[in-house]
Amino acid sequence: MLADVIEFRIDRHSGVSTYMQIVKQVKQALRLGLLAPGDRLPAAREVVEATAVNPNTVLKAYRELEREGLVEGRRGLGTYVTKSLSSEATAGDDAPLRKELARWMGRAREGGLDVEDVDALYSAVRDEHYPVEERP
Repeated sequence: MLADVIEFRIDRHSGVSTYMQIVKQVKQALRLGLLAPGDRLPAAREVVEATAVNPNTVLKAYRELEREGLVEGRRGLGTYVTKSLSSEATAGDDAPLRKELARWMGRAREGGLDVEDVDALYSAVRDEHYPVEERP
């Protein structure tokens, strides 16, 4: 079911703990509307098979998501999404901000910017609008 929606990608060289990478990827799927309340997350065993991470790492990520009120574990049934993080501005391929960002990315690529250039520009503008000291 979820294999079509979310595919965990673990970067062992990122400096971010594996469990936090799983948490962040679930949150991203929630923000983009790929996961919605009632959806079941893959069983820890399925994530382990797909990513070769320790089962306890997956369970730790799911516990963190549960602590944040985003999912709930149902004994014998699995872990289910209880809260959405998406909005009309971000959910779906036709979301207005997503379309606008896609057009901008196209112009950046046509203008010869590479991924590092885009990352640097994005970070600079993000930091202007969302100062580090105001972030959680």
